Parts: sequence; C-alpha cells; structure tokens
Amino acid sequence: MTTGQFELGGINHLALVCRDMERTVEFYSGVLGMPLVKTIELPAGMGQHFFFDCGGGDCLAFFWFPDAPEPAPGVSAPKGRPDKAELTSAIGSMNHVAFDVPPERIVEYRDRLIAAGVDCTEVANHDDSEYGIAEEMHPGVFVRSIYFLDPDGILLEFAAWTRTFSADDVHHVPARAISRS
Repeated sequence: MTTGQFELGGINHLALVCRDMERTVEFYSGVLGMPLVKTIELPAGMGQHFFFDCGGGDCLAFFWFPDAPEPAPGVSAPKGRPDKAELTSAIGSMNHVAFDVPPERIVEYRDRLIAAGVDCTEVANHDDSEYGIAEEMHPGVFVRSIYFLDPDGILLEFAAWTRTFSADDVHHVPARAISRS
C-alpha cells in the first residue's frame, strides 16, 4: 500500500517482552501453531530475540531480558481479559494483539483453545450499539472475536471481520487530550 509518503506492506513485526522464552515458544508454536522462524542471542548476555510467523508475511517477536522489570497490569497492559477486568492501559503501552482468523472458524478456534487449556471469552459480536457487543449475529456486526491471555498475561485476540467497511463506518470526531493539571 502506498500512503503518499511511504510504501507500506503491513506489519513487519511487533516486539513484546516475555518472562520465559521456552514457555513462550511452547505457547506460540505449540498451542497457537506459529512457526518459530528466527532466533537471536543478544550480545553481552543481554538476552534473546525470537520471531514467530503469525501469517500474512507478518511476525510476532519476543525479547527475553534476564533482568526485565516485573509487569505492571493496569499500567503497561490491560489488567486482564475485557470480560474480567478493565481494558484500559497506559499511554504508550501495547494493549493487545489481534490475529486475523476466518469468520467461519471462530467458534472452532475457541473450542481448540479451551481444549488446549487456554481460558478464553465467549465469542463477542462487535457492533455499533451502545455497549459495542451484540448477543446475536446481525448485519451491523463488523467483527467477531475471542480474547485470551498468553503465559505472560499479554492480551491476545482472534478477530474475524464479518463485513466490508464503508464511508458510513467513519463518523466519530477524534478526541482531544484531557489536561491533567
């Protein structure tokens, strides 16, 4: 895609930080089936940097730093899944990673996660209603998704677009920052 200024080809990689690289490889390759495509030992004992193919030519990457600070849920990341905790996280934080999945397989994928011992939400039908979630599918549902956490508490989502967007889907005025004096 050419934006006028740059030719963009999607996400090259998103880099996250894990507590235990072995456990991370077991989850992302073993449970989610993402091939591990590149491993790097960082110089001077700084740690490791591993890359997983998450489809579409994109990678999800993880750093492991032996002296990484502890996580700060509710600050550096959401406190948990949106059905159990606040979704809000700090400015500059990574809130969640959503992987694109086929809409006809969302229920099957939820069942697979549960069979693998991964606790996840019910399928959410996101629409433009007051609370943004519908109990049933209808023409206004634009994405169906399930949320779950990785072993380090990183919020993940399987998201399936259900319709094509139109000009009518862009109708909100962007919010301005609130002064915190």
